Amino acid sequence: MAVHVTVWDDRDQGGGDLAPAPSTVPAAPAAADAPALFVHNIFTWGSDLTYGFAGQRPLADSRRLLLMDRRGYGDSPDTACSDFDVDAEDVVEILSDGASAARLGGAHLVGHGNGAVAALIAAARRPDLVRSLALVQPSAFTAAAHHPVVAELLERVRDGAPGIPDGVTPEQYLRASTEGLGMAMPEPTSRRLRAVATSMRERPIWEAEIPLEAIRDAALPILVICGTWESAPAAYREHVGIPLMAVAESLTDSLGGRLLRVPGYYPHTQEPAIVNAALREFWS
Repeated sequence: MAVHVTVWDDRDQGGGDLAPAPSTVPAAPAAADAPALFVHNIFTWGSDLTYGFAGQRPLADSRRLLLMDRRGYGDSPDTACSDFDVDAEDVVEILSDGASAARLGGAHLVGHGNGAVAALIAAARRPDLVRSLALVQPSAFTAAAHHPVVAELLERVRDGAPGIPDGVTPEQYLRASTEGLGMAMPEPTSRRLRAVATSMRERPIWEAEIPLEAIRDAALPILVICGTWESAPAAYREHVGIPLMAVAESLTDSLGGRLLRVPGYYPHTQEPAIVNAALREFWS
């Protein structure tokens, strides 16, 4: 397999531990306990407590959780340029190895931010491997280009919004992206800074073509999770939060899904109990 996948399965252990140590893959569960695959956003990796899916560990008490590290993140190999299309192929490979081989009729797929874009593309390519699709603040801006707020954002970035200046280090970029917007900066460990460096080289997300028609045709159950953003720093809410909320609303409408609004601006890390309860209900 091209990328690292952390596996959590606490059905025989009682669950609850947030430690990111992977477990071995158990025998295939019943269809009602189909596994869930998580695809992370920028600056992070699958099992990360700060921005990743460590808060979803309690869900491993009822099914196997697969936490993918995208290329250049976590324990996956380096990449010259992180690419959502390549990530989507990696998602399909993981799903093919797990859900299809176990004859479960697919796995539940969860994506956050840029990882949600990869999840959308993967679901469109192989809907037979996907049982449901949950999108946490998806960065699928091109799929909501008709929305005035999103159209303005896309016009700005496509017309040459300032990129990352030469010589900026990952630590400087992390600080500007957190403290520069009024948020706490996570500890700049080597693992974090590698993730930031990969994020700095990601293919622009506004180049993604989201195959909405293929997903609609597959009639997949869709859950879109979005923060309410009222507690976010003003600059972060204006430049990031408002467009993301518009995308969430647009995708919910275009895919016939359900929209869950969660207090805060990092739903799965700030309010994991709410998100986990919603995922349990969605998967039942």
